[in-house]
Amino acid sequence: MFGFGVLALLLFVLASAWVVVGLHALLLGRMPGKRLPRLVRQPRLWGAGAILVVVSGYARSPSLLAVAFGVVVLGHVMKSR
Repeated sequence: MFGFGVLALLLFVLASAWVVVGLHALLLGRMPGKRLPRLVRQPRLWGAGAILVVVSGYARSPSLLAVAFGVVVLGHVMKSR
């Protein structure tokens, strides 16, 4: 029983961090840190997808999760103008 509480807390912390990084990318148009800016070509698109991933988890919608992962991948691979 204690293990499930720890796992739930860990998942909540990870989801919160994912949302914070997604909001940072969406609002500011850049990725935090040293490694992420080199990996993500479209930060705003990546941030929107990152937020949708968490929203789809709370909505328990697998189709929204698939769309969200697609948007995150587009943020990684789509070239800027």
